[in-house]
Amino acid sequence: MAVRTGVVKAALAIMAACLAGYIGVPPLYWHLKEGIAAVSRSSSQYCPPCECDCHFQPLLSISQGLNNTSFSDCAKHDPEVNEDTQKNFAELLSEELKTRELETTENHRRADMALLEAKKMTSQYQKEADKCNSGMETCEEAREKAEAALLDQKQLTAMWELRARQKGWSESQSQPLS
Repeated sequence: MAVRTGVVKAALAIMAACLAGYIGVPPLYWHLKEGIAAVSRSSSQYCPPCECDCHFQPLLSISQGLNNTSFSDCAKHDPEVNEDTQKNFAELLSEELKTRELETTENHRRADMALLEAKKMTSQYQKEADKCNSGMETCEEAREKAEAALLDQKQLTAMWELRARQKGWSESQSQPLS
């Protein structure tokens, strides 16, 4: 009985560990993967400063038409534009973090609910196993009592048969009852 309880507990511990791994590992994996990707992107996308002189070139040169690209190059490295872009990027990252946090909280809640349900099921199975063991013990006791009564009855029958033979009874004299 103790071995069975230990096996059931070990199986439930393994199931709980698998469930926790199933729920917890994928978010950690994706989080680490995105962090590594962000680091590699930031290091590989370094752009040297623009070599343009926006103050000395007219915005729209008549000879060049609207093809003056130096203005757009200068706007890329404008500190005010960079500040706005960084603020928008920071806001987007903040929103993404909040979304991930909500998802993680929801996943954690679901995992807690699943663990609670598993504990309830374990308790129910343990109660059923205890009932079964109690019934088996009762049946075993009844079987042992029946065996003892049968042995007593056989001894009593043998004693009466011996007394009857001592008094002259034989099996040939007995007639079957019909």
